[in-house]
Amino acid sequence: MQLFLIRHSRPLIDAGICYGQLDVDCEDPLPVAKSLKQRIPHDTPVISSPLLRARKLALALDPQMKIDARLSEINFGEWEGRPWADIQRDSLDAWAANVLEFTPPGGESVVCLQRRAVDLVSSLTGPRMVLVTHAGILRALLGHYRQLPVSQWTQLKFEFGQMTELRV
Repeated sequence: MQLFLIRHSRPLIDAGICYGQLDVDCEDPLPVAKSLKQRIPHDTPVISSPLLRARKLALALDPQMKIDARLSEINFGEWEGRPWADIQRDSLDAWAANVLEFTPPGGESVVCLQRRAVDLVSSLTGPRMVLVTHAGILRALLGHYRQLPVSQWTQLKFEFGQMTELRV
């Protein structure tokens, strides 16, 4: 299966704020969608995260798109909406020391995020699919399917509106 993995449009939130599953709006997705449509085969189904910043781009790509909560960004729990600078340093250090299994208070671990993302891809059928989602999901999927070391895939960078192709 050919997957077109797309990071959502730029969110309308101040820099330095933790916003995993915080549902924030985004910049106009139409220019990004117009550019992406030229690179995606016609009639490729689109599945989106339910979060507004992804959903708006997915709708601009395909008004018939589907929503799947497994494409939501990581849940940072009590950290959501807080400036990163206000989160206790020892908590951030604990996360850095165990990036896969650390769970922010009331949130989820990267292992859980990766499990749900891989579960979604495993359930897909057809020759190709567009997934409009978040950087955390993109990292987790590329890490899993390209068999990258954790130290490498957790550092992957994706621009807003960027598309990455993956064959599964």
